[in-house]
Amino acid sequence: MTAIKHALQRDIFTPNDERLLSIVNVCKAGKKKRNCFLCATVTTERPVQVNVVKVKKSDKGDFYKRQTAWALRDLAVVDAKDAVKENPEFDLHFDKVYKWVASSTVEKNTFISCIWKLNQRYLRKKIDFINVSSQLLEELPKVAEESVPSGENQSVAGGDEEAVDEYQELNAREEQDIEIMMEGCEYAISNAEAFAEKLSRELQVLDGANIQSIMASEKQVNILMKLLDEALKEVDQIELKLSSYEEMLQSVKDQMDQISESNHLIHLSNTNNVKLLSEIEFLVNHMDLAKGHIKALQEGDLTSSRGIEACTNAADALLQCMNVALRPGHDMLHAVKQQQQRFSDLREQFARRLASHLNSVFVQQGHDQSSTLAQHSAELTLPNHHPFHRDLLRYAKLMEWLKNTDYGKYEGLTKNYMDYLSRLYEREIKDFFEVAKIKMTGTTREGKKFGLHGSSGKLTGSTSSLNKLSVQSSGNRRSQSSSLLDMGNMSASDLDVADRTKFDKIFEQVLSELEPLCLAEQDFISKFFKLQQHQSTSGTTTNEVEEMDGVALSRSYTSGVPQTISSEKDMIRQMMTKIFRCIEPELNNLIALGDKIDSFNSLYMLVKMSHHVWTAQNVDPASFLSTTLGNVLVTVKRNFDKCISNQMKQMDEVKISKKSKVGILPFVAEFEEFAALAESIFKNAERRGDLDKAYTKLIRAVFVSVEKVANESQKTPRDVVMMENFHHIFATLSRLKISCLEAEKKEAKQKYTDHLQSYVIYSLGQPLEKLNHFFEGVEARVAQGIREEEVSYQLAFNKQELRKVIKEYPGKEVKKGLDNLYKKVDKHLCEEENLLQVVWHSMQDEFIRQYKHFEGLIARCYPGSGITMEFTIQDILDYCSSIAQSH
Repeated sequence: MTAIKHALQRDIFTPNDERLLSIVNVCKAGKKKRNCFLCATVTTERPVQVNVVKVKKSDKGDFYKRQTAWALRDLAVVDAKDAVKENPEFDLHFDKVYKWVASSTVEKNTFISCIWKLNQRYLRKKIDFINVSSQLLEELPKVAEESVPSGENQSVAGGDEEAVDEYQELNAREEQDIEIMMEGCEYAISNAEAFAEKLSRELQVLDGANIQSIMASEKQVNILMKLLDEALKEVDQIELKLSSYEEMLQSVKDQMDQISESNHLIHLSNTNNVKLLSEIEFLVNHMDLAKGHIKALQEGDLTSSRGIEACTNAADALLQCMNVALRPGHDMLHAVKQQQQRFSDLREQFARRLASHLNSVFVQQGHDQSSTLAQHSAELTLPNHHPFHRDLLRYAKLMEWLKNTDYGKYEGLTKNYMDYLSRLYEREIKDFFEVAKIKMTGTTREGKKFGLHGSSGKLTGSTSSLNKLSVQSSGNRRSQSSSLLDMGNMSASDLDVADRTKFDKIFEQVLSELEPLCLAEQDFISKFFKLQQHQSTSGTTTNEVEEMDGVALSRSYTSGVPQTISSEKDMIRQMMTKIFRCIEPELNNLIALGDKIDSFNSLYMLVKMSHHVWTAQNVDPASFLSTTLGNVLVTVKRNFDKCISNQMKQMDEVKISKKSKVGILPFVAEFEEFAALAESIFKNAERRGDLDKAYTKLIRAVFVSVEKVANESQKTPRDVVMMENFHHIFATLSRLKISCLEAEKKEAKQKYTDHLQSYVIYSLGQPLEKLNHFFEGVEARVAQGIREEEVSYQLAFNKQELRKVIKEYPGKEVKKGLDNLYKKVDKHLCEEENLLQVVWHSMQDEFIRQYKHFEGLIARCYPGSGITMEFTIQDILDYCSSIAQSH
C-alpha cells in the first residue's frame, strides 16, 4: 500500500500541487467488484482546499487516473455501518449517498480518522459521524494534539505530520553542531567506530564533571536553607503585629460604616425631594391656566379685534395645557384629574359660545348681503364678499382650535355656513344671470319673445323645425341667404356683427365675474376652515363631484370624522359644490338662450369658455371652478357641434327653383360668412382643433351639396353651377388662408377650372355647327384609315362640299353667332361672381384654337386647293372685343 501511495503522490497529486494524506482500497457495494482508491488530499497553496478523490486503474495500461473529486465541505455524513463489530462497509453522503466496501476494516478506520481530523482542522464544521466507535473518536483528539505542530510550523501538510513518520528532520542548530564535531574528527566518516568511541569518552568526561559540580554546590544549598528559615521567623513576627493593628482599626471601621450609611440615606432623601419638586414644578408650569385666559374663555368679547385676539391666545394656552404629555403616574393624581376636568369644561363652554357667535355672524351676513342686491340689479356685476371674508378671517385661528378640539361643532359650523351661503349665493347668482339674459335679449319684452318667463330665466320655448330652403330668382345675395338658414327661432341674417359682439362681451363679463367670485370663496374656505388646497391627491371625476353634492356630502357631515372625503382638498371641492350648486344650471340656461338667439353664438362661447377652463386648470386642475367650467364647456361644445350639424343638414335639404337661374348657392355664401366669422373669433384660441374639424366637415358637405344642386339644375347648366360656386369657394379659401383647408382649396380650384373648360367647349359647338359636323366627318374618315390627302376624293367631303359649308359662315354670320352666344352666356352666369369676361375670354381662346385646327385640316386634307375660311383670327378678336364692349 505504501508503494501505491508514493506512486499516486508522484503521478497524480504532485502535478496538481496536492498532498496525499490517506488512502483506502474500496469497491462499490452490491455490484461487480471493480477496485478503486479513495484518497484524502489537501492543496499545498493557501487557501487550503480539502478533497476526496476517486482514483482507478486504467483499462489500457498499468497506470492510475483521477476519475472523480468531491470537496470535503460538501460531505454531510460519514456512516461506518457498525460501531461494535468489524465491518468493512461505509457510506459517504455528498450530493447523494455513495456506498463503499473497504479491503479491510483497518484501512476503513484509518481513512475515517483522517477525514475527522481534516474536518476539525480546516472546515470548522461538524460532519456527522454515525456508527463510529466512541473509543476511536476519543483517541482522535489526542493524536491530533500530539501530531499538530504549533505556530508558524503548522503547514498545509499537517495531516501528513499527524501520521506516524519514521524520519524526523534535523533542525539548523543540530546540523551546525554535528558539522563542528565532524570537523574536529577528520576520520569520522572513514572510521565510524573510532568516531563513536571518541564520542563515548567525551560523554563520560562530561558526566563526571556534572557529578563534581553537584557535590560542590551542596554546602551552598545548606546556607540558603538556613537563610530561608530566618526569613520565615521574621514573617511570623510581622503577621502578629498586623493582627494587632487590625483589631485596633476594627472599631474605627464600624464607625465609618455607620457614617457612610447615614450619608447614603441623607443623599437619597435629598434626591427624592429634588425629584418631587421637579414633578410639582412640571405640573404647575404646564397645567396651570392664567386667570386672564380663563376670563377670556368665559366672558371674552368675540366681536372686537382685541377680544378675538385675547380669546385666541387663551384657547391656544388651554389647548397646550390639555395636550401636555403627562409622565407615568400623573393621571392617577386627584389634583391632575380635577384640573383636566376643569379644562374640559372650559373647552366645552368656549366651543359652544364660539359656535353660537359664528352662526349668528353667518345669519347676519345673509341679511346684510340681501340689502345690497338692489344696488346690483341693473348692473351686470356680482356683490363683493371681501368685507365679510375679511371680518370672518379674524376667527380663522379659533376655527383651527375648534377643529382640533371639538370636531363635531366644527363640522356643524361648516354645514351651517354652506346652508346660509348657498341660499345667499343662489339669490345673487340668479339675479345676476337674469340681468345678463335681459341685456342679451335687449328688453324684457324681447326676453318673453325668446321664451323667458319669470325670474328664473329658464328657456321654455322650443326650437322650431328647420324651414325648407328655396332659392329665389333675385340675384341679391342677402335675400338668397335669408331663406337658407333658420337658426333657432331667429335667422342669422337678422343679427349683425354688432349684436354678436354685444353677446360676446356680455358672456365674457359673466365668466369674468364668476371666476374671481369662486376663487375668492375657495381661498376663504381654505383659510377660514384650515383646509389644505395644494396637497398632492388624486383627481376626482365629475361624476364623483355630483355624487358628493348629494348623498355622500350629507353623510360626510353627519358622522364624527369624514368617512367619504379622501382629503381636505376633496372637502373644499364638496363645500364649493354645495355653495355654488346653482352656477352650472344657470350657465347652461344662459348658453341655451345664446344658442337660441343665434346658433353662431356657440362659436363665441366655445372660445371664451375654453380660455377660462384653460386658465382655471393651470391654477388647479381638480378645483371646483375647473370642474364646473369643464362640464359647461362640454355643453358648449355640443351646441357648437349641433350648429355645424344643422348647417350640414340644411345643405342636404336645399331645394332649387326650376324657373330661375341658380347663381351662387346660399349655403356657399353662408359658409363664407361662417368661415370669416370663425376666423375672427378663433384667432389665437386654445381650441383651434375643434374649428378645423368643423371646417373639414362643412367644406365636404358644401362640395357634395354643390354637385347635388348642379345635377338637379334645369334652368342653369351643370357646368355653370359648378364653375361659379367652386370659384367662389376657391376665392373665399384664398382670402381667409385657412391652413387646414389647403387641400380643399386646390380641389375647388381644379373643379372650377375643369367645369369652365367643359362649359366653354360645350357652348362653342353651337355657332359653327355645320362646320363642326363636316370636320368631325373628315377626322372620322382619317381615323378609319383613309389618307389625309385622299379625303377630298370622298363624295361627301370633296372640295365643293367644303366650299359650300364655308360659305354658310361668312364673317357677318360668325359675328352674329358669337353675339347670340354672348347673350346666352350672360343669361347663364350670375352677376355676383362676375365671371362673364373670364368665360368670354376663354371662349375666344377656344374659338381661335378651333379655327387653327380647321385651317390645319384644310391644309393637310385639301392641299393646293386654295380654300380658306371667310374670316381670319384678327376678325375673331375684333368680333369678340366689339361684342363685349357693346354689352
